Amino acid sequence: MRRLLPVLTLALLLSGCATRPATYMVDTQGAYELDTGDVVRVTVYGDAELSSTYRIDDSGSIAFPLVGPVPVRGTTANGAADRLAAALANGYMRNPDVAVEVAESRPFFIQGEVGNAGQFPYVYGMTVRAAIATAGGFSDTADRNRAVLYRRQGSQMVKSTVDLDHPIRPGDTIVVLERWF
Repeated sequence: MRRLLPVLTLALLLSGCATRPATYMVDTQGAYELDTGDVVRVTVYGDAELSSTYRIDDSGSIAFPLVGPVPVRGTTANGAADRLAAALANGYMRNPDVAVEVAESRPFFIQGEVGNAGQFPYVYGMTVRAAIATAGGFSDTADRNRAVLYRRQGSQMVKSTVDLDHPIRPGDTIVVLERWF
C-alpha cells in the first residue's frame, strides 16, 4: 500500500497537466448591421430591372432607381428590405416584395508587423489570428501574443489590446505591434 500511494499521487498530479483544447465563441452580437462600404444584393420580385447589387455610399444610403437614396446604415438586411419596399410602395409599385442580402461585407484593415499591411475582405467568424494569416503572417519582429484593435462604436473609435483569438468585425483596424526583448 505504501508503494501504491506515491504512484497514485503522481498520477493525480500529472492528470492536472493535461491540456484541453481551447474553444472560442464566434462574436454573436446580433444581426449584421449594414454600413458604408457594404455591397447588398437587392431582389425586387416581379421587376428584374430593379434587382441588382448596390454599394452603400458614404451617407449610409442605397441609391435606388425610381426612389433615390434610401438610408440603410445601422439596419439589418431585413430592415433595409422593409425600407426599400416602403419607398417603392410610395407611388411606384403595389405591394412590392423586396429581399436584401449582404453580397460583400466591408473590409477590415491591418497594419504593423505583418507581411502585407492593408485592407482585406472580411469573412464571418474571423479572428485576429485569421486576419494576420490573411495579411501574410507575422514579421520577424512581431509581438505574437496580442494585438491592438480599433473598433467604431457609435461615434467613437475604441482602442483595446486583445489576444489573437479575439473575434473581429467588418471595419475593424488591427495593429500588430513590435515585440520588445
